[in-house]
Amino acid sequence: MPSTDRPRPPVSPELARLRLEIDALDRRIVELINERNTRVQAIGHEKLAIGRRFVRDREREREVLLRVSIANDGPTPQADLLSIFRRLIASARALETAERERLRRDEDEPPEPPSA
Repeated sequence: MPSTDRPRPPVSPELARLRLEIDALDRRIVELINERNTRVQAIGHEKLAIGRRFVRDREREREVLLRVSIANDGPTPQADLLSIFRRLIASARALETAERERLRRDEDEPPEPPSA
């Protein structure tokens, strides 16, 4: 919570405009992350369908990080961008693992009796 002891520093119209642009970009980033994770869920289902036992695919993770490195034209430092993507990949693995556990639980539940 902002302190009420100090007055807020002045905000120029340009600073306000730039902040609005950042806010819009943040919303787009959230949309893209959620879109990516929708694909992650589909990949998880496909892995199960073809009998892949493991969630983690280290080779694929290396490929993703390499492509991210190649695509980075700055100004974001390479280490920072790779850190962000490592976190995205870890989140995707956790999402896929949770989905597998949910599907397993659903398979283990007995069917509901028919309604009378």
